[in-house]
Parts: sequence; structure tokens; C-alpha cells
Amino acid sequence: MTRLPRLSPADLDDDQRALREAIAGGPRAGGPFPLTDAAGALTGPFNAMLFAPPAGQALQRLGAAVRYETTIGDRVRELAILAVAARWDCAFEQYAHEPAARAAGATDAQLTAIAAGALPEGLDDGETAALRFVLALLDDDVDDVTYAECVPIIGNRVAVELTTLVGYYATLALQLRVFRVTVPVERP
Repeated sequence: MTRLPRLSPADLDDDQRALREAIAGGPRAGGPFPLTDAAGALTGPFNAMLFAPPAGQALQRLGAAVRYETTIGDRVRELAILAVAARWDCAFEQYAHEPAARAAGATDAQLTAIAAGALPEGLDDGETAALRFVLALLDDDVDDVTYAECVPIIGNRVAVELTTLVGYYATLALQLRVFRVTVPVERP
């Protein structure tokens, strides 16, 4: 498989530059996301989007919506993203979201459980039901029993938001693997 060519900021057209700036300045827990490596070439999960700015902008808007415009609690959201990253062996997303999960109150034991694909302990009933739903989504097995046990606790809206979140991050994780995105050397 051939890699996409590495773009430098000088190679970008106006649409690509606008998308790059929108991504770099996005609302992230650790501040602006570094988009260039030590050599000045573009790097990170959104590098591939810069080749098709309309698609990249749409994906950026969807990502912002599923992460920031949701009724899902911060800890559940970040643990759900980490569950997707563990399922798809996506080191980049694990690296990027562990600090946000910790900032939202996730413990080392909870992060370890999620990394192993297990339901973490120490969550309230709503968080437990939400993460049971996420783990079932990742196993392609939200059966009637799981649905009947989880949805009355988390509600239909959160069930839809979790399904969208899992779908978005699973797709992103697959893209990161296809484009062979590596984990940055330094944490942003």
C-alpha cells in the first residue's frame, strides 16, 4: 500500500489552508492540535482530509458535533471513544483521548478496563448502562435484552448519540490505520 504524499503547509490551496486552520484551532482538551511534524510536513489524523477539503470540512463538523454538541457526559464520551480505539487498535486515538478521559474523572482502573474491552467499575448506573451499550455496539450485538436494560436508563437520545459517536470514531480509526497515522512524538 502506498502512503498519501506528505503535504507541507506551503503546498496547500486556500480551501485546504482554511480547513487546516479550522482543525488546528478546534476545541480540544490540550489546546490547538499540532499538524506538522519536526520536518514541517503535515501530520495527524486529518492530513488525508486536506486532499478533499469539502469532505474534510464535513467530517470535521460531524466530529465536533459528536464530541462537543451532545448530552453524553464527558467521562462516558471519552471512555466510549477509548473503547472504540481499543477495539480498532488505534494508538493515535488512545493517545489523544486518555488525557481528556482523565480530566473527566476516569481512573487508571477504568482506563485499563476499557483498553481490555471490559466494563469499568466505579461508574454510576447511567454511565454503566451507556458503556454497556457502547461495548455491545462494538460487538455488533445490541440485542433486545441489552437494549431493554440500557435504553430506559440512558434514554433514546443518548442511545442515538452513542451510536453516532461509535460510528464516527470507528470510521476515523479505520482511516487512521489505512493512512498509517502514527502517534506524535510529543503530547500536544
